[in-house]
Amino acid sequence: MTLPPVSIGIDVAKHHLDLFHPDLGPQQIANTLEALQAWIARLPSRHVLVVFEATGHYDAALRQALTEAGLPHARINPEQARDFARAMGRRAKTDPLDARMLAAFGQRMAPKPRPAADPARARLALWHKRRDQLVAMRQQERTRLSECPDPALEAPIARHIALLSQEIAAVEEMLRALIASTERLRRAERLMRSVPGIGPVTATTLMALLPELGERSPKALAALAGLAPFNRDSGRRRGPREIRGGRKRVRDALYMAAVSAARSRTRLGAFCTALRARGKPPKLAFVALARKLLGVLNAVLRDQTPFQQT
Repeated sequence: MTLPPVSIGIDVAKHHLDLFHPDLGPQQIANTLEALQAWIARLPSRHVLVVFEATGHYDAALRQALTEAGLPHARINPEQARDFARAMGRRAKTDPLDARMLAAFGQRMAPKPRPAADPARARLALWHKRRDQLVAMRQQERTRLSECPDPALEAPIARHIALLSQEIAAVEEMLRALIASTERLRRAERLMRSVPGIGPVTATTLMALLPELGERSPKALAALAGLAPFNRDSGRRRGPREIRGGRKRVRDALYMAAVSAARSRTRLGAFCTALRARGKPPKLAFVALARKLLGVLNAVLRDQTPFQQT
């Protein structure tokens, strides 16, 4: 009989980590790579599952230390953790209590361990995020320029827009270089761009933010991207199906790709046209096409075969 791993909960803060080990009890250490490596070295057993909430860059050192040590770990959605705590009847919230709750979550829910991080994809995601930040800043400045009440301010705002455009171009060049430097990413980009509507930005977004593409079922990927329709039924009432949750940036990229693919003279364009002919609203048709695009991209990467236009 195989014993389940010991579930360790970790609550992540900027400067420290609260840990709960069922055998060792609560503990607090600094949120540094050195402190984590020392803590891992003192673990009585490596047959563990470390559970923590996704907290952006605050859990970067934790992920690095666990990956280097080869320890299985699950990075879960904070909303899922809060729902679990409420289901357990826990209303109080402190960092040590959260760590204990995460340990219980791992023991009862047995989340799947996070796959080993791909350094090339991680760097691609970092630069992709920077591009998004710069594009958002440029859009804000363009809005300010269009609403500027003082002509004297227009020139400095315009200069800032030009500077941001230069920075965006530099980041895009870096993204192209990162993709070109890795055969796996180069091939994935070529395969994805064979699909109508998928341009360089969408392909980069999917490679950076949806590494599961090509390795999961279409339904699982739709849920990850926030494109899976959820029921809202109660008694005799049948509510409208709605999409929600998931990775918003991925969903936005696929939606814009669907808008482009809808204009193509391919079976994807015909699919959207047929939906519109049946009276479906444009947004619903584009969302349905975005979900179909995701399935096509998954098959293309899974089979390592370009999209067939006919």
